[in-house]
Amino acid sequence: MKILLVEDDERIAAALTEALTDYHYVVDVASDGDQGFTFVQTFPYELLILDVMLPKLDGIELCRKIRHNGYKMPVLMLTAKDTYHDKVQGLDVGADDYVVKPFDLNELLARIRALLRRGTTELTMFLECGNLQLNPNTYEVTYAGEALHLTPKEYRILELLLRHRDRTFSKSEIIDHLWSFTDPPNEETVKVHIRSLRQKLKHIGARQDLVETVYGLGYRIKY
Repeated sequence: MKILLVEDDERIAAALTEALTDYHYVVDVASDGDQGFTFVQTFPYELLILDVMLPKLDGIELCRKIRHNGYKMPVLMLTAKDTYHDKVQGLDVGADDYVVKPFDLNELLARIRALLRRGTTELTMFLECGNLQLNPNTYEVTYAGEALHLTPKEYRILELLLRHRDRTFSKSEIIDHLWSFTDPPNEETVKVHIRSLRQKLKHIGARQDLVETVYGLGYRIKY
């Protein structure tokens, strides 16, 4: 799951990034509204967290601009203002939820999970392909009931391919989905992760072409 956090308070941004990363989210951080909109145009995100009081383009106008340009991902607004008018204004421009600072981290994480469940990405379902089963809630992967032990990046690649079973992902698209823009690897790194994932799948009894190479295009799950 990749989240964009648009927050100009460096302390809050750093603390939230650390907490979200601990819960296996990939987080990009933008420090103003203009940069935030550029990121939305450039990278795929499952959720946006927008502070209301932002330089250059405030959170309300940023949300309005995002919706006007057709982006449908859930938006969670953060604000220091706890007034009915501010909440209505945020919801009117397309925000899905509203959290007042200072917030309880566990509540914020619960609201994030709820928004993701309501969005295009279902968290509650098992992802399956034949005998292969992935549980996004527990991060467990099994094949024919036997546990498959993956690194975090191997897990995320497999989850991405299982969630989008009819899509082929290029190496650059995998990088955009699964790495922060501040530390993208080269494409050879993706190949290494794919190779290791295939070896582990083969070792546990899965067919060799379960993660299929579509030459010249990228990778997909072969059903």
